[in-house]
Amino acid sequence: MVTHEAWLTRLFNAHLAGLGNSLLALFHQQAANPAEPWADFMVMQLTVALLLIILFAILRSQLSVDKPGSLQHVFELIHGFLTGESEKHVGHDSRKHIVLFETLFCFILISNLIGVIPGFVSPTQVIYVPAGCALISFLYFNIVGIRKHGIVKYTGHFAGPIWWMAPLMFIIEVISTLARPLSLSIRLFANMFAGEQVTLVFMSLTYLVIPALFMGLHVFVGLLQSYVFVVLTMMYVGGAVAEAHGADHGDTHKSEHLAEAHAEMAA
Repeated sequence: MVTHEAWLTRLFNAHLAGLGNSLLALFHQQAANPAEPWADFMVMQLTVALLLIILFAILRSQLSVDKPGSLQHVFELIHGFLTGESEKHVGHDSRKHIVLFETLFCFILISNLIGVIPGFVSPTQVIYVPAGCALISFLYFNIVGIRKHGIVKYTGHFAGPIWWMAPLMFIIEVISTLARPLSLSIRLFANMFAGEQVTLVFMSLTYLVIPALFMGLHVFVGLLQSYVFVVLTMMYVGGAVAEAHGADHGDTHKSEHLAEAHAEMAA
């Protein structure tokens, strides 16, 4: 883990500065220093994406029913665990959404843990990356909810089951829903940034047992935050596609608050 520009970022800025400036121009942005348009979190995101592509390509080439390898066992374990969680929180529609859940989990997990490798930086310790993942989650559960129920019925469930409280509940539910990406972003960013900084402090003091302990804690927090992010996304999707929006919507909110409480305790 490093606090200065990572070595891979230096390579990108040295050889791909033109490409970086062109990509920023597509979004009407300009680098503070055109000679160094690539930031660590941008390069690390691309690195994580490339690692996932390579990993899945290797996994696909080694898939076997008779003699599954260790890599296949690991991903089967992840798939089985997330499928079970998805069925619990989403219900019978869970398999339609499992690809998103597993992709988010793998991307966030590797992004959290790559900073443990010397010379690399966790992209999730920069707010833009958690915010991007949270925006994907936010857009996805709203889109699937609208596709399932239609715009009128979907937005109507914000009013709740009690007609005379509908105006107040509608405002509260809209604010609560809009706050979800903020909550997801800040939780992931704050935990990973804090973990990274604590580990760096102790590595600067000593290079033996204590840093190893904090790096182990950092790995645990990275795994836990990946799980919390994806489980909350499952709950949001489950609430969006639920057939009966009355009681189910209330139960979903209770589960979300419990999960958020556990996440704060873990932090």
